Amino acid sequence: MSHDALHPETANGEPIERHDEVDLGSSDSEGMQERLEVIFDKKDAQRRRASLVPEGRPSRPSNKRQKTGCILHAMLEGRVKEGQFTPNQAGMSASQPTDKSPPELVEDVDESKESRLLTKKQLSDMAAHVRNLSKKLSHVRLKLNVRNVFILTKAHDQTLIGKTREMANWLLHSKNPEGHPYIVWVEETMRNSTCFNADSLTSQDPTAKDRLRYWTNELCRKRPHTFDIAVCLGGDGTVLYASWLFQRVPPPVMSFALGSLGFLTKFDFDHHADILTRAVSEGVTVSLRLRFEGTIMRSQRRESEEQQNSRDLVEELIGDLAGDATSHRPDGVHNIMNDIVLDRGPNPTMSGIEMFGDDEHFTTVQGDGVCVATPTGSTAYNLAAGGSLCHPENPVMLVTAIAPHTLSFRPIILPDTTVLRLGVPYDARASCWASFDGKERSELKPGDYVTISTSRFPFPTVLPLERKGEDWVDSISRTLNWNNRQRQKAFDDLKKTASEVQHKADVV
Repeated sequence: MSHDALHPETANGEPIERHDEVDLGSSDSEGMQERLEVIFDKKDAQRRRASLVPEGRPSRPSNKRQKTGCILHAMLEGRVKEGQFTPNQAGMSASQPTDKSPPELVEDVDESKESRLLTKKQLSDMAAHVRNLSKKLSHVRLKLNVRNVFILTKAHDQTLIGKTREMANWLLHSKNPEGHPYIVWVEETMRNSTCFNADSLTSQDPTAKDRLRYWTNELCRKRPHTFDIAVCLGGDGTVLYASWLFQRVPPPVMSFALGSLGFLTKFDFDHHADILTRAVSEGVTVSLRLRFEGTIMRSQRRESEEQQNSRDLVEELIGDLAGDATSHRPDGVHNIMNDIVLDRGPNPTMSGIEMFGDDEHFTTVQGDGVCVATPTGSTAYNLAAGGSLCHPENPVMLVTAIAPHTLSFRPIILPDTTVLRLGVPYDARASCWASFDGKERSELKPGDYVTISTSRFPFPTVLPLERKGEDWVDSISRTLNWNNRQRQKAFDDLKKTASEVQHKADVV
């Protein structure tokens, strides 16, 4: 993602005088390097507390990390190694890796690592840095130099292709505040769509043909820094699909409500021209949504049948064999915004799942499965399974059993620094199935497990300028009719009703 300027606005709108620069790069070897300009006002010294770069540290410190194109991680990297936060080391050593990995991989924070390979201190510090940045971004307006606009349309909804065409047409014939025309990216399936009719969009302007481009899943995965802002047309499922597309470096996402519920969609499409114009010219307020990282760990089969039959998952994860990095290998990493679900799948019998938190065995889940949800996902499968509603700003993990075969299995809320591991014991009668935001469904055979930890890549969503709050309570009241009932009458109303009844009786 390429951003030329990031401007924390001043209260009085006076010109900015001081310029500090931070290097930006790409999230992978094929990316490009950009510049991020962080600008402060000298006159407002009290605003240093809300600045995005620590005082005396105008540029990124040198470290072993590979440079990233994510604007949010460029802000975080200045504090990665300052040690300002005290980690929650409940039951674990600060230098202890949170999951199985060769010792040489956890010596330092590295861009190529997943969250599960961080030490307990690194994971706690990372979560604290993200929370700190999230608080600061809620009080800052970001002015982005937007050139490349990514448009994602709700899948399998032909009625929205016309709205996609309408927005693309407006963008192709508009310019940003710097006078540069927009480059519009739509899905590859729009190229030959008769409803979208790309040829008629580009026939009026000779330059529009080069500025109407098409994205693929591979482009989103390898070069996410290409897009300055993402526009979603659909419902909450469309936003989740955007989270799936941008696993590591998501651009700020502006979502227009064209779906069913609308917990994540904050904008009205009927006013999309004015909304996009204001967002580009006046800046945006960004809310960071917590995401989880789920890693499937496959059991490595032993050479002899005797060794294989004597294996114990509890011993291999928290017992004497916990340090054996050869017992399991990683097989797929997924960053999710809603939930990770382990269930019995097509098996007729209930599942048995061992649950571990950090280096402690929590419990054995016997039932249809278990749902581990983010605060954003508390209103999804977690709600249907009987879990608690949770405000999206809470840094927690919600664990809810699905149809447990016990009366005492209550939902539990854990801190976001906990590393959960959910595995199928070796003596289980049947396998389980894991899904990540309802996608990437994979079978877990006896001995396999899933590691769940806080992701290093939060999901930035754009909020309306007129209100910086999430209006989350309004969302659950509007969409779920939360606590909606007829109001209880006051005593005076009861007396009045009784007197009216008596009067009618006397008349009769």
